[in-house]
Amino acid sequence: MSDTGGDLRDLYQDVILDHNRRPRNFGELPGANRRAEGHNPLCGDRVAVFVEVDAAGDRIRDIAFQGSGCAISTASASLMTEALKGKSLAEARELFHHFHALVTRGVEGDIASLGKLAAFAGVSEFPMRVKCATLAWHALQSALDRPENPPVPTESETE
Repeated sequence: MSDTGGDLRDLYQDVILDHNRRPRNFGELPGANRRAEGHNPLCGDRVAVFVEVDAAGDRIRDIAFQGSGCAISTASASLMTEALKGKSLAEARELFHHFHALVTRGVEGDIASLGKLAAFAGVSEFPMRVKCATLAWHALQSALDRPENPPVPTESETE
C-alpha cells in the first residue's frame, strides 16, 4: 500500500526544489511600472518584485523578481510570478490572502485552487519559515498598493 501523504510531500518538495534551482521569471523587468523590495532580517532573504500593470491599471501583464534567499523564499517568488501573470489585481489580492492563510494556518478550504502553490502547505508547521514564504508576496502587495514604489517594510515590521 502506498503512502499518499508521503508521496504528496515528496511532490511538493520536488516543486520547491525545482523552483529554487531554476527560478522562473528571475531578473529585472524592463517594462515594469511597479516595483517593491522586501527584506527578511531574520534570515537575510532579499527580494525585489517588478510588475507591469496594463494601461487600464487592473491586470498584471508581466511580473518578475530578483534577489537572494533560502529555497522557500526563492521558490515562493518564482511560483508567485507564474501564478499571477495575466491575473487581475483583484485576483492577485485574493490569491495572496488564500496563500497567506495556507502558510500561516495550514490547509483550509480548496487547496487545489492554489495549483502548484499548494507545495507550501507544510510551511505553517514551521513558523520561522512563514516569513520566507511570504516575503515576495508582501513586496507584491506593496507594489500594487503604492505605485510610487516606496521601500517595503521589513518582514519584522509586517508580521
